[in-house]
Amino acid sequence: MFNISLKNTLRPGFAGRTFKSGYRFQRYWGTPMATAFFCGETGAGLFIISMLLDFMPGIILGLLITGVGKTFFHLTHMGVPSKSWRAILRPDRSWISRGLWGIIFFVGFGSLHILGQIFGVMPEALAQPVYYLALAGAMVVIVYQGFAMSHSTAISLWSTGLMPVSSMLYGLLAGTSLITILSVFGFSAAHMDMVITVQNILLVGVLVTLISLLHGAKNGSKGAQQSYVLLTSDFLARPFLYGVVGIGVLIPLLIGLLASQNTITILVSGVCVLIGFCLFRLLIFKAGVLDPILSPADIFKR
Repeated sequence: MFNISLKNTLRPGFAGRTFKSGYRFQRYWGTPMATAFFCGETGAGLFIISMLLDFMPGIILGLLITGVGKTFFHLTHMGVPSKSWRAILRPDRSWISRGLWGIIFFVGFGSLHILGQIFGVMPEALAQPVYYLALAGAMVVIVYQGFAMSHSTAISLWSTGLMPVSSMLYGLLAGTSLITILSVFGFSAAHMDMVITVQNILLVGVLVTLISLLHGAKNGSKGAQQSYVLLTSDFLARPFLYGVVGIGVLIPLLIGLLASQNTITILVSGVCVLIGFCLFRLLIFKAGVLDPILSPADIFKR
């Protein structure tokens, strides 16, 4: 539907794959990492909302999306998966390490909570601590990727406190949307009217965050300004404006505010949110531009 390849996308001031000084796209994190981020935040968001609603199908599905989906796509990204365990050794220095510990807590205590609820094997004295530790792990998972991106000072688009905010809002939004989708297939949670209201509030929050992100990029460093151009008027503009903003935010928001709630509108709204979030995760990586070593004035003098 959208062409978002980075091949042959040289613009004035871009160095491409040459040794010249200029802007360069980041190529360290690609589609596998974007998909891993999407699975991690979606699963954690679904788990958190489902835990608050005591909605067991959502709790189980959220755990599976993060535990299986996120892990799989992380491993496809890694060059040496057998050494990936080393990342957990420095939680004092790295958000990646903290995130792995969060996943361990999330999956471990989340599984214990499920076993306790389904089979009644959890001692009553441990039930509440396990519940809160699982929630704490899910909260770390839903935000740590945004913190890891915001530490990337060489990529100005990412180097903002809006990254963890967008991770949390999008994860919770995707979670509420999946709960509404599950209700279409007969797995209805309690207080569905409240879930739809929360979905609309989160959609507004995501829209404000996207506008703020673009505003910060437009008025940021030269690299951030290049990212702004890519997302609003260059080859990433159509998937971002039509996909992320239009399909992923405006359509479900209009459905939630103006349309009557039925099977079709609920399903369309939920699917649109997931499409928009997936595109956001992909495009925020594609639009990551490294600032040049020399100033733009030096580049154009050559």
